[in-house]
Amino acid sequence: MAGNQKSKAKAEQAKGKAEEAVGRAVGDERRTAEGRAEQTKGDARQAKEKGKDVFRH
Repeated sequence: MAGNQKSKAKAEQAKGKAEEAVGRAVGDERRTAEGRAEQTKGDARQAKEKGKDVFRH
């Protein structure tokens, strides 16, 4: 389960980065903001999983 969540976090971060880049390229501030939000969501998920790992070891 933890590996699944970690891969989900990486996918969210990558998707957010791509969306932010597209938003900047076309000048769409909304898309840029949505991309940043997706990255933040991935960062939060990754931090949660890292916290779980600390308590497991």
